[in-house]
Amino acid sequence: MSTLKREISCGKGDEVADIVLRGGKIFDLITGELLEGDVAIAGKTIVGTCDHYNGNKIIDVSGLTLVPGFIDTHLHIESSMLTPFEFDRCVTPRGVTTAICDPHEIANVMGLDGIKYFQHASEFTLMDIKVQLSSCVPSTDMETSGANITAAELKSVMNHSSGIGLAEFMNYPGVINGDPEVINKLNLFHGKHIDGHAPLLSGTELNAYITAGISTEHEATTASEALEKLKKGMRILIREGSVSKDLDALAEILTERTSPYICLCTDDRNPLDIAEHGHIDYMIRKLISKGISPLAVYRAASISGAEAFGLKDRGLISPGKRADIVALSDLEECNIKLVICGGKPIDKESFSTRKILPPVARNSVNPPTIHTTSFCTSETTEETNVIGIIEGKILTDHLKENISIVNGDKLPDISRDLLRVTVIERHGKNGNVSNGFVKGFGLKSGAIASTVCHDHHNIISVGANYADMELAIKHLSKIEGGFVIASEGKILAELALPIAGLMSLQSFELVQSQLSELRRIAKNLGVTLEEPFLQLAFLALPVIPNLKITDKGLVDVNKFKLI
Repeated sequence: MSTLKREISCGKGDEVADIVLRGGKIFDLITGELLEGDVAIAGKTIVGTCDHYNGNKIIDVSGLTLVPGFIDTHLHIESSMLTPFEFDRCVTPRGVTTAICDPHEIANVMGLDGIKYFQHASEFTLMDIKVQLSSCVPSTDMETSGANITAAELKSVMNHSSGIGLAEFMNYPGVINGDPEVINKLNLFHGKHIDGHAPLLSGTELNAYITAGISTEHEATTASEALEKLKKGMRILIREGSVSKDLDALAEILTERTSPYICLCTDDRNPLDIAEHGHIDYMIRKLISKGISPLAVYRAASISGAEAFGLKDRGLISPGKRADIVALSDLEECNIKLVICGGKPIDKESFSTRKILPPVARNSVNPPTIHTTSFCTSETTEETNVIGIIEGKILTDHLKENISIVNGDKLPDISRDLLRVTVIERHGKNGNVSNGFVKGFGLKSGAIASTVCHDHHNIISVGANYADMELAIKHLSKIEGGFVIASEGKILAELALPIAGLMSLQSFELVQSQLSELRRIAKNLGVTLEEPFLQLAFLALPVIPNLKITDKGLVDVNKFKLI
C-alpha cells in the first residue's frame, strides 16, 4: 500500500494509526479555540484530529495543550558555535521542529562546500533543517573572505531537498542599484523565496528592494520601521538573538490582525543564552508576558513562518500536515512536556541513532605574522572615527573623538573606554591588518580575540594593550580558531572552534560551560556587555549601519564605502 493510501485509511479509521495523542486539547491557530479529541499520526503525518482513534502507541497527554512545532525562520546555526547535530540536540527538545538556516558563515570560510555540508547534515537531523542558499558571500567587496560564491555556483546546488530559496540579501545597495551579479542571483531565484536584510531602508529605495522579489525582513529594529515594511507587503521576522534583541521594540506590532504576516527568529543565539533563557520558547513567553495575545504569538511561532516560506505541509495541527507537535502544561509559560518532530517523540535516545558527519574546514586559521607594532596607527590628525557600541543591537554609532598622537600612534585610553579594535585577514589571501577604535566595551585590561567575525570571519580583537592582543591572536591559530581572553601575558580562557573557526567539536553542554567561564572572566576584566563575544563579531559586518571595521579598514555603511 502506498504511503498516501495508508495515511488516508488511517485518517478514516480503517487502519490503526502509528501514534495517538489522547487526552489533550489542540490550540487551533485558525479559530483560537481549544479543540478536544485524539490526534492520530501515521508515519510523519497527522491523519486525524477531533475524533477517537486507535493507535499502535497511545501517548497520554491529559491536561496538556497541543500546539504546532515552532519554526525559527532565520538563523545561522554556526553562530550557536555548535555543529548542526549538536544544535539539533540542544534546540529540538525546546520545541523547534523546523529551522530555516543560512550557512553563509561557513560559506565565507570554505565556499560552496560549506553549503553542501549543511545540506548533507540536514538529511540526518531530527529537526527539519531548511538550507537557504547564501546570497552574499562575501557580503560586500569591502572585506576579504575565504570564498566568493557566484550565481553560477548557486545554481549547481539549487535542487537539494532542504532548499527553500535564496538567503538574506545583505547587499541591499547592490539590489537597488542593479549590480549585474546581484541581478543574476535575483533572476536565478525569480518566483522562489528570497529572504531580506535591509536595515533602516525606507521610501523609494525600500520599494525598489521589495520589487526585486524580496518578501521577508528580520532587520527592523523599531516599530515604525517594521510597520512601513509590513504596509509594503513584507513579512516581518521579529528577532531576539544574543546581541540583536528587537523583541521589546517590535512587540507592539504583533496583534491577532497582523500575526499572519509576522514570524519569529533568533538569527544568532549562543548555547549559553539558550540554556539560561531559551530559544523560540523564550520569545513566546516574553511576548505573552508583555500582553500579546497567545493566539497571535503561537501563530507567529509556527503557521505564519510556514506560510511566509512556502512550507505548506506544516504549521497547524490538522490532517495532512507534518506531525510537528509540542505539548505544553501551560500555554502562557510555554512549559514543554513533549515534542514530536516528524512523527517521532523526542527524547535523549532519539538522537543516538542519527548518522553524524565528520568535521570539515579544519586548520582554516592562517593569519600573517603579528607583532605589537601591527596594532599601531599612522593617522596624522587627532580627530578620530570611533565605533560606538549600542548594547543589544548590531547597529553601531559613528562617533568622533579627539585622541592624542604619541610617537606617531594613537594609544588605547581605558579612562575614556577607547579601546583598540583590530581585524586581521586569516584566510591566507593578503595578510591585511586594519586598526581602529571602539567605545562601549568597558575592558580595563587585557584583550579578547575571536575568529567569529561577521561575515568574512577574519580575526577580530579588542584590547587595552598591544602585547595581550598579540598573545590572544597567536593563540587562536594554535586552537584552530574560537574565542580567547588574555591578560598580563597569560591566556585566561578559551573556547576552541576548530570547524572553520566557527563551530566546536564538543557537546553543547560543554560549550555552554566554556562560554560561561569566558563571560565571567571578561566581566572580571571590566567588560560591561552581557554578550561581549558576538557583540565584538558584529563590529566587522559592513552591511549594518553605521560604522564598522573590516580587514580593509573602517567602513561608513551609510555611504557604503571605506573611509
